Amino acid sequence: MNTTIASLLTSYGYVLLFLLVGLESLGIPLPGETALVTAAALAALGHLSIWGVIATSAVAAILGDNGGYWIGRTSGLALVRRYGRFIRLKESHLDTARGFFERHGAKTVFIGRFIALLRTWSAVLAGTAHMPYGRFMAYNMLGGVCWSVIFGTLGFVFGRNLPQLHRYLGRASVVAVLLVALTVALSLWWPWFERHRRSLSDPVDHLRERALAVPAVERFGGHFPRLWKFVTARFARGEYLALHLTIGFAISVAGLWLFGLITEDVINHEGFAEFDLALLGWFRAHTTPTGQRVFEAVSLAGSPLVMTVLAAGVTLLLAVRRRWILITGWLAAIAGGGLLIEVLKTVVKRARPASVVPVFAEQSWSFLSGHAMGSLIGYGMLAYLVVVLWAERRQVQVPVVMVAALLVLAIGASRLYLGVHYFSDVVGGYAAGVLWLATCMSGLEIVRRRPPGPPPQGG
Repeated sequence: MNTTIASLLTSYGYVLLFLLVGLESLGIPLPGETALVTAAALAALGHLSIWGVIATSAVAAILGDNGGYWIGRTSGLALVRRYGRFIRLKESHLDTARGFFERHGAKTVFIGRFIALLRTWSAVLAGTAHMPYGRFMAYNMLGGVCWSVIFGTLGFVFGRNLPQLHRYLGRASVVAVLLVALTVALSLWWPWFERHRRSLSDPVDHLRERALAVPAVERFGGHFPRLWKFVTARFARGEYLALHLTIGFAISVAGLWLFGLITEDVINHEGFAEFDLALLGWFRAHTTPTGQRVFEAVSLAGSPLVMTVLAAGVTLLLAVRRRWILITGWLAAIAGGGLLIEVLKTVVKRARPASVVPVFAEQSWSFLSGHAMGSLIGYGMLAYLVVVLWAERRQVQVPVVMVAALLVLAIGASRLYLGVHYFSDVVGGYAAGVLWLATCMSGLEIVRRRPPGPPPQGG
């Protein structure tokens, strides 16, 4: 299909790109993103203008989403009344959708532009839910422009290796769809679970008691009493069905899968190897003195020196507030992350690329990026602590998390711009960091939410 789209774009250029992107945004499942990336690759080969490609796709995305919004706004209720029974969709479900878009509509419209399926239906859903048009339009324009610039740039830079780029974008879209589906499923399922917690817990507890009564299991518990006490406590009533553990486990699995995939490619010099070299060459060709100074400053925010100062400052602040549990979790995350970085570097032993910035010609191994992993753990934990201690309102929590995420992404980008890491080094650092961060945060949540024990008996 990609070959066909490339051939058609060569013949019909911007008109076909506008139609594919616009109709996909209108609600028709067409390969708009594939058309954008392919058109950008053709621009790299001189057949089109990259600025024309980005502008055309951005305008088409914005106008198509507007059309989808007004279709949902004017006809959504009528469509539900006429056809909703075939998919068990009722008018009452629209009330739930309106409440969702009141709380999360801006994020859904913006992020949905980058995710397959959501890109096609988010505007229609926003209109059906009667999301305020001014708010929709603002985030629709922001999402359309950012999407066009990012994917147009990717297609332009890696146009010579377009099949591989399509494969990686496809993997990323699948992972994103699965994560969104998991999040939505959990959010919808959790209220039902709260209402039926006891009826669910009783049979599970019964099975647990029967399993513990098996002679072989009892003998194991007798040989390792402390370990057995800890393990059985994890499956006591109310512990094994907690939502935060489910989410933490899902994130950890995703991080582990991504880290394993990247590490295998790095060790075998496959998959990411050509992508790494292409991106490194592009950054070297576009490095400027001003950009170098800017990214040196950004990179400094993820350096061991800054992270050490941050660790000491946060520890002191928590000590003043006597938050000993949070201090333990904070130090475990920072120190454990630092140890994990050194171990993984030593195991893989990947040589660094020849640096374009002499002062940054570091001597440690290249894989994985300590700046990427360390900053994700450090600033991720910092955002978690701010949310736990100070940011009680959701309107404050979201900006805190977004600022931390943008800073972490900027630090990773700085390592690429300065030429001291390959792309797979940075992504590998993020994957390992997500795994360790999810583990530390889940552990802290278990301890924080554990009911207090009975007071000690006085003598």
